[in-house]
Amino acid sequence: MRKAGGATILHADLDAYFASVEQLLDPSLRGRPIAVGGGVVLAASYEARAFGVRGGMPGRRARQLCPGLRFVGGHFHEYTRLGDQVIGVLRDFTPLVERISIDEAFLDVSGAVHLFGAPAEIAEAIRHRVRAEIGLPISVGVASTKHLAKIASQVAKPDGLVVVDAGREREFLEPLPVGLIWGVGPVTGARLAGLGIRTIGELAESSTSFLEHLLGKAAGAKLSALATNVDLRRIQVTRRASSVGAQAALGAGVPTPELLRTTLGYLADRVAARLRASGRGGRTVTVRVRFTGLRSVTRSLTLAAGISATLTLTDIAVELAWSALADHPREREITLLAVSVSNLVDDVVLQLELPLDLSDDAYRPGTVAGAARWRVDRSVDAIRARFGRDAVGYATVALSDFSRVPEAFRELAERGS
Repeated sequence: MRKAGGATILHADLDAYFASVEQLLDPSLRGRPIAVGGGVVLAASYEARAFGVRGGMPGRRARQLCPGLRFVGGHFHEYTRLGDQVIGVLRDFTPLVERISIDEAFLDVSGAVHLFGAPAEIAEAIRHRVRAEIGLPISVGVASTKHLAKIASQVAKPDGLVVVDAGREREFLEPLPVGLIWGVGPVTGARLAGLGIRTIGELAESSTSFLEHLLGKAAGAKLSALATNVDLRRIQVTRRASSVGAQAALGAGVPTPELLRTTLGYLADRVAARLRASGRGGRTVTVRVRFTGLRSVTRSLTLAAGISATLTLTDIAVELAWSALADHPREREITLLAVSVSNLVDDVVLQLELPLDLSDDAYRPGTVAGAARWRVDRSVDAIRARFGRDAVGYATVALSDFSRVPEAFRELAERGS
C-alpha cells in the first residue's frame, strides 16, 4: 500500500463529459435528456441515464426507454479543446498529472500542500475553477492510492467531492458494491454475487487463492489486492510510450473466423496508424483474449524487424488469437480482444531485401509483399490526413459494425496523456 504523504492522490473526472459539453455549447439542452450519437448512443447525459440510457446502446432502444430523448451529433474538436483546458487547470496545482483519458486524470498533490492548502482544499479549488472558467461539472476523489481515489470520485458523482482520510480506507470501502473496482464488469459482478460476494468488504474477506481459482491467477490476485486497497502504482507524467495498443469489448460472442478477422483488423488498423504517425514500428506483437468470467490469455510473437503495416499486424494478431483459442478448447465465448505492439523502434526508411529464403520470417517489411503493404498504408495515411479517417479504409473493417461509431469519438475515448 502506498504510505507516504497520506491522502494526497486526487482523481478528477468530468461528469458525463461529452453530453455536458453539448449542454454547455447549447444552453437549451441543459436539464434535458440528451445523447450524443444516432444509430448508437456514444454518450448520455445524467437526465437520460435516469431512464436507463447508456453508452453503446442502440438508438432505437434508447428512444424506447426515454421518449423525450434528444440526439445530438457531437462536437469532437470541442471535446479535445475543453478537455485540454481542464488538464491545464490541474497542472496549475501540480506538475504530477497523469492523464488517463480525454476526461479524467490522476494528480499527486503531496508537494503542493504548502502552496495551496490541504488536498481537500486543492480538490475544491479545482472543482471551482473548472466550473467557473470552463463551465463544466467535475467530480474529485481524494485518497491514499490511485485505486481508492478513483472509487472516491465515482462515489462523488455527479459534481461532488469525496475525501477518504488516511486510516479510513477499509471503513470507506467495505460497504461499497464490488462493481466499483477496476476490472469488475457485469459478468464478473454477477458471478461474484452468485457466491454471495456483493460488497468490497465481502470480497476483501475472500482468500486470494479462492479468487485466483474462480477468476484466474492474475485477475484474482489483482482483485484481492484492490479490495484491501493495496495499490503500489505511482503517478506517471507524460513520457514516450513503450507500447501501443487497443482493445474491443464484444459482450459475449462465439469466436468465428469473421469475428476475429474483423475485430482484430479494426484494432490493427488503429494501432498501426498510431505507430506510423509517431514514426515508429514494433517488434513484439501481443494479443489478449478474454473469456467469460474475466479469464484472459495472451500470446506474443517477437519479430526480427519492427513492423507498422496494418495488414501484417492483422495477420499476426489473427494467428496469435487462434493459437490462444486452440489451447482453450472448452471456452465457447469470448468477451474482449486486445492487440498491443511493444519493443518499439524508430521506423526507418523502407529498404528492399534480396529475394532470399525468408520463409522463417514472412512478416519482414522489406519483402515484396511487405513493401506493397508499406506503400498502401502510406497512401491511406495521406488520404486520411487530408479528408478524414472515414474517407478510406480496409473493406473488412469499413463495412463492419465498427463503422457505426465515428472514428473521432473512438480516438477521443482512447486518448491519454
